Amino acid sequence: MAVPGVLAATPVRAGVRASAARAAAIDPDLLRRAREAFERHADQIVHKDLVAIADYGLHSSTPRFHLYEPEARRLQSFRVAHGKGSDPRHTGYLQSFSDRPGSAASSEGAYLTGEHYSGQHGASQRLVGLDAENQNAMDRAIVIHGAWYCEPSMVTNTGKLGRSEGCFAFSAADAATVLARLSPGHLLFSSRA
Repeated sequence: MAVPGVLAATPVRAGVRASAARAAAIDPDLLRRAREAFERHADQIVHKDLVAIADYGLHSSTPRFHLYEPEARRLQSFRVAHGKGSDPRHTGYLQSFSDRPGSAASSEGAYLTGEHYSGQHGASQRLVGLDAENQNAMDRAIVIHGAWYCEPSMVTNTGKLGRSEGCFAFSAADAATVLARLSPGHLLFSSRA
């Protein structure tokens, strides 16, 4: 591994807060694959203090987007939407990944966080796909942003979040926290356990 201790395969502690009643944990196999992605792309990763991991094997009502601090082994988890094309029947579970333009699906793989900007969803952050499975991320405008369909009331009323066009969409409060913590040059790894 490029940096000792980064993404250590030991248990993590629940962090500051989770966006649901119970604290989440990262699946060990998913953590291992995130560590492998970190090692593959270490030369492009500027900031190694924090790694984002999206576990799309979990239901959208579950905090499944993790900000993990490897050195402290601290975890902060949030609800995140997946793409419409990944869940056509809107079950709340991701059925498949796609990087095809126009698919409105979530893509799997490693991303590098890019610049912050203000767009149609307000404060947002660009993502650069680092793997063959998500190489179209920039062309598809796959970003991090807040969305009305990710507010807690959505889960209360429907039992699940709404769906994005493939972006990592959060409630307004969670998006603000995620954007504040993920400066350009961090790794975001997206997959399912």
